[in-house]
Amino acid sequence: MEPLETTPAVRARMSKQSSRDTQVELALRRALYAAGLRYRVHRRPVRGVRREADIVFVSARVAVFVDGCFWHGCPEHATWPKRNAEFWRTKIEGNRSRDLDTDTRLAEAGWLAVRVWEHESAEAAAERVRAVVELRRAAH
Repeated sequence: MEPLETTPAVRARMSKQSSRDTQVELALRRALYAAGLRYRVHRRPVRGVRREADIVFVSARVAVFVDGCFWHGCPEHATWPKRNAEFWRTKIEGNRSRDLDTDTRLAEAGWLAVRVWEHESAEAAAERVRAVVELRRAAH
């Protein structure tokens, strides 16, 4: 692969991209807490699987991932950069592939992965997560 063309300004901007406690994630956590749900944050749901979920409901075995539209290739909002296009397509497709692998690994261990896009309303996403968690708790 060709080396990545970058500038100090691009490197500075990209290094500021938060991977934890983003505004979207915090809004979702507030909505879940307001709905009476309690959870763990930034945990690996399955021992031996090096994947960290943003929000984890241990008793229900539900792992919530808040995915950024750019980084995870949202079907509605993904943009494909023109500069370093091959690099970014490879990076984003790799993220998508890893997401599918994560979902599969968690399912094999008895967990359910729930994916929330950053563009979703926190309240709607929280309601979707709440319904799944309550359903799985009732089944156990």
